[in-house]
Amino acid sequence: MSADNDSVIHLPLKGSATMRLTPLTSLTPEQTELLETIVGPGVEPPPPFLVWARNMELAHWVENLGRYCRNESRFPQRLRELSVLIAARHFDSQPAWNAHIQQAVEEGVPSDCLDRLARGEDPGFKAEDERVFHAFAHEMLHDHFVTDHTYAEAIGLFGEDGVLDLIGCIGSFSMSAMMLNTFRIPLRPHLPRPFADVDGFRRVPGGDA
Repeated sequence: MSADNDSVIHLPLKGSATMRLTPLTSLTPEQTELLETIVGPGVEPPPPFLVWARNMELAHWVENLGRYCRNESRFPQRLRELSVLIAARHFDSQPAWNAHIQQAVEEGVPSDCLDRLARGEDPGFKAEDERVFHAFAHEMLHDHFVTDHTYAEAIGLFGEDGVLDLIGCIGSFSMSAMMLNTFRIPLRPHLPRPFADVDGFRRVPGGDA
């Protein structure tokens, strides 16, 4: 897209009492061009974009990695969506979870397994690729190391390139979750709170959803 340097697209972007950033009320031509590569023309920006767009040098690199992980990695869309939810649950990012839970179920991730994941329990995946994918990501995020057994299973299923994709996807979506939490991007008002132990931007062990 080519744009005049003086042009600005005005959008109805609303802030929140909890947000740590002043809401964007308009986009520069450079921001608009990046947005249109992500969601197409005339579409309201997704919440992560509204943060990354404040640092356009970083935003271009973040979007390149995010686009690869969302659309081009070696995994089926089912596992791509699962990777978002694993990162969202680990970092208590309720907006990220709500943004992807429906598509994950539509792609075939069992809803009962995701209910357990949301509660912080072992999801009990029966499909081998989901079980190994989750086990690898869980060990990497929680233990910071991956056991020989889990590594061998992942290599056997996904190959070395696939394991690199797995690490890249979890890393990319973890970065987004940390960003959403740091700048306190709120839940959409019509969506439920998915984690019983998270209220707003604080943990409440034993809390009710």
